Amino acid sequence: MNTSSSNAPRASSKSKAMTFPWIPSIRAGHEKRSIRLGTIIAITALLASCASPPLPPSSAPQGEPTAAGSRPGDSGPLPAPLVQGKSRWVAVRWAELPGFEEDALFEAWNAWLKSCERPGPVFAPLCAEVRRLSIASPDAQRNWMVSRLQPYRVESLQGAADGLLTSYYEPVLKASRQAGAGYEVPLYRPPASLASRKPWFSRQEIETSPEARAALRGREIAWLADPVEAMSLHIQGSGRLSLTEADGSQRMVRVAYAGSNEQPFRSVTQWLLDQGEGRMTAPWVESTKAWAAKNPPQRVQQMLWSNPRYTFFQEQPLSELDTAFGPKGAQGVALTPGRSIAVDPGSIPYGTPVWLASRGAAGSLQKLVLAQDTGSAIVGAVRADYFAGTGPEAGQFAARMNQPLRLWVLWPR
Repeated sequence: MNTSSSNAPRASSKSKAMTFPWIPSIRAGHEKRSIRLGTIIAITALLASCASPPLPPSSAPQGEPTAAGSRPGDSGPLPAPLVQGKSRWVAVRWAELPGFEEDALFEAWNAWLKSCERPGPVFAPLCAEVRRLSIASPDAQRNWMVSRLQPYRVESLQGAADGLLTSYYEPVLKASRQAGAGYEVPLYRPPASLASRKPWFSRQEIETSPEARAALRGREIAWLADPVEAMSLHIQGSGRLSLTEADGSQRMVRVAYAGSNEQPFRSVTQWLLDQGEGRMTAPWVESTKAWAAKNPPQRVQQMLWSNPRYTFFQEQPLSELDTAFGPKGAQGVALTPGRSIAVDPGSIPYGTPVWLASRGAAGSLQKLVLAQDTGSAIVGAVRADYFAGTGPEAGQFAARMNQPLRLWVLWPR
């Protein structure tokens, strides 16, 4: 589950020289052909997205294509608009979807297969066909989508089609199973009393209150060395730990979101700005760590305590296959780098295939994604958080992503 939005709870002029943060981290020695193929496909998809044209204007009339030409089979009267909770869906021609003919769909199909592990009632009848098409050509996949799905432009209930895209990622941090030797910041499992007290103790109280500290004693999963990195992990909601065990052995594990104290989230970068410390440049973790190194511990503690929200984790094993995917999102399936997004489920149901178009400082994205996660800051109709992948490159990309967005849901006919 993500809790980010830039430096919010989860949730550059780079279009010609972009890094590849959405390609899964693949360890040397992985010989699985499917993983190697996924990497090739992801690069192909990236190159297609980098060459994509600008977004069409949001004022395009309903049913009128915004790209030249139309697809065979995409004719006839359009369905009436639908109201889906917080959003209004307006049926459009496939030609309105920017980049639809260019996107390499294989990686998106991997994410779709994941959604079919836990499909909702609307998409469950399509999953057998989705599985059969996993080895089909992109043209065959596109033709099937046109025949079986209807694109709807997502708008607010007031008719606004433009929104906001941010990004989140899975950090990789060094950790120790035991406290000491510089590792003094604990990551906790949920306390037994978490459900009985809402909201639970604030971040400051967790570190100072005898009652809170007693409730968390023995709940430590591991220890981190840097409190700002720990805050980053709390914001992202999950991560990987390069863990030193008590016997000195090393292994990689995942810590996933298991709950929060349900206190309000406050941005530490906004607090620094309000304190006259200046704006932290992206990526915020590195710039905030640099600020912390120049300030006394008491001042750093004030900064950390300015955000009362606190995240609890659960440890999960990390198999070789798991390394190619992210943590499980709110849908209950593993996230696919570059093809999974977090949405407001009151606007877009989990498991829905979505066409995403965004152009800004972090780059140009025009691609098929799956709605598989949510976050406390991901609220509204045209709002998404893009899962960039794992590690520092993904983190740098996610820190830059804050740009305009348009969405189209692809709904069964």
